[in-house]
Amino acid sequence: MRLNLVGILNIMSTLLFINAALMALCIPFAIYHADGTLTNWLTSVGINAVLGAALHFATYKNAKKRKLKKRDGYLIVTLSWIVLGLSGTIPFMLTGAIPNFTDAFFESISGFTTTGATILDNIEAMPESILFWRSIMQWIGGLGFIVLVISILPSLGIGGMQLFLAEVPGITADKLKPRIQDTAKRLWLLYIVLTLSLTGILYGLDMSFFDAMNHALTTLATGGYSTKQASIAHFNSPSIEYVISFFMFLGGTSFVLLYVAFKGKVKRLWANEEFRAYAGVTLFTVLLITGILVINNGHPLERAFRESLFQVIAVLTTTGYTTTDYTAWSGAITLIFFTLMFIGGSAGSTSGGVKIVRHLIIAKNSIIEFKRQLHLSAIIPVRFNGKPVAHEVTRNILAFIIIYLTIFGIGSFALAITGMDAITAMGSVASSLGNVGPALGETGPAGTFSQIPWYSKWILSALMIVGRLEIFTVLIIFTRYFWRDT
Repeated sequence: MRLNLVGILNIMSTLLFINAALMALCIPFAIYHADGTLTNWLTSVGINAVLGAALHFATYKNAKKRKLKKRDGYLIVTLSWIVLGLSGTIPFMLTGAIPNFTDAFFESISGFTTTGATILDNIEAMPESILFWRSIMQWIGGLGFIVLVISILPSLGIGGMQLFLAEVPGITADKLKPRIQDTAKRLWLLYIVLTLSLTGILYGLDMSFFDAMNHALTTLATGGYSTKQASIAHFNSPSIEYVISFFMFLGGTSFVLLYVAFKGKVKRLWANEEFRAYAGVTLFTVLLITGILVINNGHPLERAFRESLFQVIAVLTTTGYTTTDYTAWSGAITLIFFTLMFIGGSAGSTSGGVKIVRHLIIAKNSIIEFKRQLHLSAIIPVRFNGKPVAHEVTRNILAFIIIYLTIFGIGSFALAITGMDAITAMGSVASSLGNVGPALGETGPAGTFSQIPWYSKWILSALMIVGRLEIFTVLIIFTRYFWRDT
């Protein structure tokens, strides 16, 4: 079966229209702050709208003649992130905020994939409209453009569930309603309510409204772009740190579970094995690092707990905010944070990483394997949330982790041969593949990605997309089976 290229291009036109609308949201900020970028924003909107219109009128007549299939969905999702990344560079380059194309693409992809790695060395010098653009990119990328399209444009005739599964992180497809469009709408409603709530709270804690809004957008998206070079440390406020820690934790929780909990069924939240493991890993790691800081580093207890809590949740949920350079605490603590980069939050959240559920199922399968060795004829299924896990799911997870670690190894070697030291190379790859943000070494919490070679930025940009779409969605289009007519 041939790919429906006309239908795919028609979807790309829709995404360009949406991106033009998002860029238009930056125009009021350019006017209010008089940052000298108004003409650039009007031009950016115009370019996206014209390109979108040209694609739409070239494809709309034939787009609906053939339905989009599963194979088309993989290409749509992968291409959408590339197109959006390229489109997102336009404002950076036209305003002169990031005149270099490689740097602009890196910043754009890092934004849309909610990685949060930046090449900017003086964020406060950026126009306010550009800062808002960075934030809105992450907020939209948090739940994903395809989920947005499904929720507002049901007439597209897309195989909604196939696209939903290809873009939404995780291995489960829990739905709130039988129709995928209804599910997408409810997820976006919850996302908006939480964002508005956090904006109000931060504003009440003496953040300016502009800073509160931007940090709310990037917190719920678990993206980590800040309006300050020092990130959350700039505000020097324990209250703000505790509040953002809580909302980062929510961002790393399955939004389906959160929706159910906010509907009054809180017990279902704690009954979920993944959520209990997520909370357990967070608490254990926070207490472990707090103990090390108090005993070995002499930190006051409250400060040690607060800084540990913030940094652990920021890395575990792949948000990437910082209040201190955790790599300066000790080698053991740095190793702990490096490990957290491979864990991630819950499936169905806005966080990146491998995801807690995959680690849980692999751990359960490994334990059961010992029983199988003693009882060779016994059939002992892996159970998750009280239900048996299909062998195909376990096999998929094993393949995912093997490929994930293989990509990490190849990527680390590729960066190392460009001249980067081993710690910086491995940290940067782990961070980009897991959509974490700050890494280790030169690209750690105290640094940026501005000084790494240009070709390394392209490698890391590709890894951000692969990690955001959880490997299979991207890599499958590079197989001969994908392109073979059937």
